[in-house]
This record gives sequence, structure tokens and C-alpha cells, in this order.
Amino acid sequence: MRHLPLLVLTLLAPACTDRMSPSDDRWGRGGELIAMSGGEGGARYACATCHGARGEGNGFDAPRLAGLPRGYLQKQLEDYAAGLRAHEVMRDVARFLDSAERVRVADYYAALPAQALPPATGEAVAAATPALYAKACQQCHGVAGAGTQSGPPLNAQPAFYLTQQLQDWQVAKRRNDGNHVMLKVAQQLRPEEVHQLGLYLAQIPARPAAAAR
Repeated sequence: MRHLPLLVLTLLAPACTDRMSPSDDRWGRGGELIAMSGGEGGARYACATCHGARGEGNGFDAPRLAGLPRGYLQKQLEDYAAGLRAHEVMRDVARFLDSAERVRVADYYAALPAQALPPATGEAVAAATPALYAKACQQCHGVAGAGTQSGPPLNAQPAFYLTQQLQDWQVAKRRNDGNHVMLKVAQQLRPEEVHQLGLYLAQIPARPAAAAR
């Protein structure tokens, strides 16, 4: 019986730590449950709060995530966490997750069917806008905004969100791309062209990304 205290300590040891092995928490830290519950951050930081239950976005300032490339989604989360992409709420959301959890969230949304809310406005797109898109954006973002290896899909994103992002690129508030290509492109656009590009892309239906990244 003199070995009993050692046995008791051995059995109790796992209960004295809050560290978990990956298999211990396969439900609590899965990509879907993090997206729905917010993980360690709680419901306030749940992706679904702003981006919708199926990653469809809110039709205004929160983009659709469903069907976007996992590499792009993961990079944005890493950039938010590192302060390379400015957004106060998203910074906090990303920092509540560790790198492995960011990968799981990215995997979850990338695997969802591409879907989005209908455009928030029926404002007509100027006849010259498709040609403007082809000249300024298509090389990186693909035909009809479906994305390429160089740039994420833009189709079926909210017009307000797209306009806001282009405006942020113009003033270098957003600058988390390689070689500052977006800064150079955005600064060549006039305000009305920025507005029209947002309208044009928002009205293109969501479809699977053209290339996985």
C-alpha cells in the first residue's frame, strides 16, 4: 500500500492542467464550431455573427467567406492577427485563435458551397464597367471575378464592402498584398469607377473559385 500515494498522484495529474492534446478537443476547436461559437472569444467573436450561418456575408460590410480559397482565408486571418490588415474587430477575432485554429476555420469556409446574399441595390451598372474590370482587375482576379492563383474571387461580394476595400487600398489603409500591386491599381481609379466596380462584381453570382490556393 505504500505505493498508493504515487498511484493517486499519477491518476490526478491530467486533472491539474488545462493543456489539451489535439485529440482531446476535436469538437470544441473544430473549424465549424469555432465559426459558430467564437471559440475562446465567445459568441461576440463568432464568425457567423457577421458573416452569416453559411458564410454568405451580411450583404453590406461583411464579405462572403463561403467557397473562398483556404489559402486566402488563412492569410487574411494571419494578417489580421499580426496587424498587417487593419480592422479592430477582426484583429481581436484572429488573436483569439492560434495558428492551427485559423487553418481549421479557413478549411471550413473553403469547403462550403459558394453562396451569397442577393445584391443590396438594383442600381444599374454602367456599360463601360465590364471593360474597366477586364483592364484593371481581370489579370489577377479572373474572368467574372472568379479568382486566379494570383488573386481571390470578388464575385458576389457586397458592393459596399468592395468599394470600401478599394478606397482603403487607395490610401494605403489596406496594404497586405505582395509588391503593393493593389495600391498601384486602386490609385488609378476615379471615385465613380470604384463605385461601379463594386456594383458590377456584386451582381455576378457566386460560384466556386476558379483555382484552389
